Amino acid sequence: MLFTKAAQSDFRAVCALYESVCSAMQAAGNDQWRWGEYPNEAMLQGSLDAGTLYIARENDTLLCAVTIDTQFDPEYADVNWLFGVKPGAFHRLAIAPDAQGKGLGAQAVEAVCDVLRTQGCDCLRIDTYCENAAAQKLYTRIGMRKAGEVKFWHRERPFFCYELPLTAETPLLPLTMHPAFRGGKLTPWGGEKLRTVYGKPIAEVPTGESLEVSCIPGLESVDDAGMKLPDLIAKYGVRFAGKYADKTFPLLLKFIDAAESLSVQVHPDDSYANANENGKLGKTEAWLILDAPAGSQLVYGIKAGTNLAELRAACEAGAAVEGLLRKVDVKPGDVCFIPAGCVHAIGAGIMLYEIQQSSDVTYRFYDWDRVDKNGNRRELHIDKALDVTDLDFTLDPIPAPDAPVARVLDETYFTLDLMKVDGELAVPAINHFGMLTVLEGDLTLCWQGGKRKLTRGESLYVPAAAPALTLQGAGRAALSMPR
Repeated sequence: MLFTKAAQSDFRAVCALYESVCSAMQAAGNDQWRWGEYPNEAMLQGSLDAGTLYIARENDTLLCAVTIDTQFDPEYADVNWLFGVKPGAFHRLAIAPDAQGKGLGAQAVEAVCDVLRTQGCDCLRIDTYCENAAAQKLYTRIGMRKAGEVKFWHRERPFFCYELPLTAETPLLPLTMHPAFRGGKLTPWGGEKLRTVYGKPIAEVPTGESLEVSCIPGLESVDDAGMKLPDLIAKYGVRFAGKYADKTFPLLLKFIDAAESLSVQVHPDDSYANANENGKLGKTEAWLILDAPAGSQLVYGIKAGTNLAELRAACEAGAAVEGLLRKVDVKPGDVCFIPAGCVHAIGAGIMLYEIQQSSDVTYRFYDWDRVDKNGNRRELHIDKALDVTDLDFTLDPIPAPDAPVARVLDETYFTLDLMKVDGELAVPAINHFGMLTVLEGDLTLCWQGGKRKLTRGESLYVPAAAPALTLQGAGRAALSMPR
């Protein structure tokens, strides 16, 4: 299909085409368009005058009309777009009713893309009414990504947004991810601060964990359209996940709300987990303290001088292990690096940000003699825990840095940058992928041609092919990346 710009002499035929398409839509039970309301003659004349109204003919018959431009409704600003910094759009794509069902829709979209490429656009963004099943089927068939939905004043129900990259070099934008949650009997120590502090839509109380960026099976984070992170990685490949496009996703980002103390636990390294946990990754992690009551403490290792026999005897006796635990004071802003082998436990009342290897392997030493409503204790894993414990661990918490950007951790598996924004601040360059989280304040993420206002507690996946990013406003953010 070849589009040419419409002339004034085409106007009456174009109006007749739109009127016939509106009638066909109404007859099919789709009220997306109502001739005279949307679209109407004034809209079409405006497009014609602006030089953005295009038509396609076969012989002398008008088959298709569409507006092609770079104008977007303000509602588009809040959509979780993935593609491009120079977007283009089409509006009011109309195909003659007696020509529909012959593959012209896909041809028309490709012709639109050709026009936009000549105008320097790198992506296509559009919307369609939720009841327009034919359009949704077309856009899905030609490979467009469903980015989310918007609402307009003239309809109660939403419009679905779709997008398509136009070049192989189209940048990939940061995606807000929606978390999975662990709660109920899985986190009996949890509370409800994930909802009351960060507005997370937890389904039950207690809920202890919000898995912000996750590929853990059954607990994957998703985009606005519900697409799981592993599926996004599989679809968009190296430009989305760098060298991890065809490898096990290496990291997991979560928030933890500990209304009560967590169990005393330890994690294995990669070698031990691979050999004893069906090939899983080990677990090295780090905590950033977000909130902690005065006098808060963590278990952070075993007291110096304790030998393995003493630790085993204390674990088997139960509460006796409490006397061998090394405890440290913490306050908001502190960072604790917890390598595999470090015995640890989060204290009651603490809320934290955790970056870790993508693993769910945990060995419990002790659970403070807690029982559930049926009098049952949680499972312990004393033998495995003792196998992997590092009795010589002696690190201390890292105090909150006083700098606009500080790389507080640069370890084998991940880095952690903390940002304090007061005006405008460049986000560190992304290595393979990044995970950006707003910790507090009023921040806007900006890039060439676009920006997105962020909310406290929001986490975004930043692809390898992201454009240069800056944060504007006043607040704090954290960026974790693989090494």
